[in-house]
Formats: sequence, C-alpha cells, structure tokens
Amino acid sequence: MVDDGTISLRGLKPDAKAFDELVFDVNSAYFENNGGYEYAKAFFAEVYKLAVKEAGGEEYVLSAVMHADERNKALSDQLGRDVFHYHLHVVYVPVVEKEILWSKRCKDPELVGTVKETVTQVSHSKKWPRFKDEQGHWVNSYSLLQDRFHEHMKGAGYIDFERGERGSTAEHLTVLEYKTQQEAERAAALAAVISERQETAAVLDKKVEKSQERLSGLNEKISVKKQAAVTFSEIEGMGAKRTLRGDVAVSPADWETVSGLAKTGVVAQAEVINLKRQLSDAKTEVRTLKTAFDRLYEETKTFREAVKSAPGRVMDFLRDIINRGREQREAERAAGKERKGKGHDR
Repeated sequence: MVDDGTISLRGLKPDAKAFDELVFDVNSAYFENNGGYEYAKAFFAEVYKLAVKEAGGEEYVLSAVMHADERNKALSDQLGRDVFHYHLHVVYVPVVEKEILWSKRCKDPELVGTVKETVTQVSHSKKWPRFKDEQGHWVNSYSLLQDRFHEHMKGAGYIDFERGERGSTAEHLTVLEYKTQQEAERAAALAAVISERQETAAVLDKKVEKSQERLSGLNEKISVKKQAAVTFSEIEGMGAKRTLRGDVAVSPADWETVSGLAKTGVVAQAEVINLKRQLSDAKTEVRTLKTAFDRLYEETKTFREAVKSAPGRVMDFLRDIINRGREQREAERAAGKERKGKGHDR
C-alpha cells in the first residue's frame, strides 16, 4: 500500500507504530449461556463489520482471527466442563485523512495556506487521540470505541451483555500479567464456590442436628407414652375382680401401687400450679421491663440522634462532664482535708 501510494508514512518517526491491534472481548459466561462456539462465531462475525468500519475500510485490515484456544479455568472448574474464552483479534493499519497545505514557498501567493492535497496518513496518535471532556478531564479515544462496540452489537440484536467499566484507566497487560490475573480470578472464583459449599454444608449440618433433636424428643415421647400405657393397663387390671355388691377388690400390692400413683399425681398437679404462677409472674415482669425500656428509649431519642449526627462532639461533651465531675470531687476532698486540718489547729 505504501509502494502503491495508497497510504503515506510521511511525518512518522522511524520507530512509530505502522499497524495496531484491537481485541474485542466479552465475558466467557455470556457465550456459554448462549450456545458456546457457534454463537461466538456469529457474534464476532458481526463485530468484524464494526472493526472494518473503525479501520476505515476492509483494505486496511491485515488480519482478523477469532481465538477459541484458551480454556477459562475458573468457569470450567465451576461448571465441571470445558468453557473456552472467545475473543477477536483484529490487526489493521491506523490511517487518517490529512490535508497537505501549500507552503509559503509556493509561487502563487493566493494558494499559500490552502489545501494542496489530501493523503491517507498512517498515524496511531492521530487515529486515537486523547482529548479533554467538558469537565476538563483527559479522555482516551478507546473508551468511545467501547461505547460504539456496545451500541453496534445492541443494534444487531445482541442485548444480553453489558458495557465494560466506563472511564477505566487500565493499561494493556503483558502475557505474564494477564495469565497471573486470570489465575487470581480463578482462585477467587474457586474460593467463592468453596465458601458457598461450606455454608451449604453448615446449613445441612444444622438441619441434621435439628432432625436428630426432634427424633430424640420423639423417641422420648414414645417411651413415656409406652410407660404410661403399661401403667394404665396395670391400673385397669387391678380392678378386674369385683364383689357381689359391686365393690372393687384389690390386693395389698395393687393398693400400694394405686395409692403411690395418686400421691404422685397430687404432687405433680401442685408443681404444675406453681409453675403456671411463676410463668404468669415472669410475663408480668417482662411487660414491666418492656414498658420501662420503651420509655427510656423515647427519653434518650435526642441523645441518640446527637450521637448519630455528631459523635465527636457528643464524646467531647461527655468527657467534659466526666472531667468536671472528677475535678469537683477532687475539690471537695481537698476542702474536706482543709477543714480537718483547721479543726486540728484549733
């Protein structure tokens, strides 16, 4: 293109960038959730159209390759299957239209300062200039490219992904830095999964513990009911023999059992009555304490608001009160000693 005069290297330093690379990237989970490889191919085919537009024409695009050869370790480990990191690399020549003006050496004075010719100049800095926004902050042109990328894909029907962080000042990473960052993100993701599973296990342990407690209580109730059933059966059997007048005849041993149970029942009933009375007294005390707390809470409302709005000033005020109280007590002690001293003098 240089040899054909299609593009010009005029004004470039020997070490200036002659071509650039754009990387269009979206979070791997986006493609995984929408069909994987085939979906990614269709997505980046549309991205390529934007890349051609940004380059100024397809003739300035040297290569465009969708990479699908990197495995996303964090998602793969989390989902238990291979998940790949899809992204598009576009290598292109950064060109801008530059107007060449007639210089003062022009023989025709009227032409000086007017456009002599327009050339397609290779220039990275002019393709992606930095400029100041309305607030006077420096803005990188790449951030506007991110906006155009997002809007272009939304217009093409890809609406389920979000634009990256606006105004980010992050620099390009080296391969080692990128790999290190990926491993850190993977470790963080795995740590989150482990933490989540630990929490789930803890919840399950509590459920098992509660189930065991309920089972233990149920077994205890069943045991008590069995004992009660045996006791009731024995009691009913005690009166099986009757006299001709209808009186129940029991043996001395049975009578001792029945009388013992009756005494136990009377004692238990008395204990139940006593516990009910204690419970009623406790409820009354709770109501009294609650009323006192509500009153105290309302009375200290102004103080609590002061602590919330100006904690430093409140603490200074309290320290001043404490210090004044301490000073007053010390003054009273000193006065007392002085009075005692005068009494001794007399």
